[in-house]
Amino acid sequence: MPLDVAASVVEPAARSGGDKLGDLRFRKLLNDEEWQALPVPVRQRFSKRVGPGDSVVYAGEIVEMRMSRAGFLLAQLARVIGAPLPTSVQLGVPGVVTVTEDGVKGGQVWTRLYVNRKGFPQVINSAKRFQGPTGLEEHVGAGIGMALRVLVRDGVLVFESDAYFATIAGFRMWLPRWLAPGALTVTHAELGHGRFAFTLSIEHPLLGELLYQRGIFQEASR
Repeated sequence: MPLDVAASVVEPAARSGGDKLGDLRFRKLLNDEEWQALPVPVRQRFSKRVGPGDSVVYAGEIVEMRMSRAGFLLAQLARVIGAPLPTSVQLGVPGVVTVTEDGVKGGQVWTRLYVNRKGFPQVINSAKRFQGPTGLEEHVGAGIGMALRVLVRDGVLVFESDAYFATIAGFRMWLPRWLAPGALTVTHAELGHGRFAFTLSIEHPLLGELLYQRGIFQEASR
C-alpha cells in the first residue's frame, strides 16, 4: 500500500458506476482492479465524505463469537490500554458502530458499543489514520497500534495487521513478531439490502485462534 495519504485529498471518482465524488482515502489503498472487485455498496460506504466532527452510525447485532482461554486472557490484559478487544462471548446482543471524522488529527475515530446483558455495555474506541509504512494505521490507546494492509478477497474488503508498535515519550518502537498478540484480520462483506457482515479474528502462530467475532450491521440513518 502507498505511504502517507493526506486526509483532505478529494479527487474525481473511479470510472465504474456507483462511485461518487467523496472521500478517496480508502480507495487510494487499493489498485483499480481490487477496488472494482468490491460491491458498489461497499465502495460507497468507504468513500462517503463525512465532515469534521460528523458521524455515520451502523446498528446491528453479534451473531458469532468465539474466544479461547488465551484469547480471554489477552482481552483482559488489554483492559490496561482501554479494552480494545471484545470481552464477552454473548450472542444476539445489539451492537452499534459509530465512525466519526477526526478534524484535528485527521483520519477517523471508530467507536464500537456492545450490549452486555449482565452489566454496562462495552465501548471500544480506536482511531484509523492514513499514514505509516502501509498507508493505514489503527491506534487503540496508550500509544499502542498497528500498521494495516488493505486488500480484497472474493469481493470482501480485508484489513490485516502488518506490524504492531508502541509509542513511548514520542518515540515509536516496532514490536518483534514473537511479542505480537497474533495476526489480526477484519473483514467487511456485503450481504445486500443495506446489510453487511463485520468480522474480527486474531490468530496466534502457536496458540491458534484466540478470538473470532461476527456481526451483522446496517446504516442506522437509512
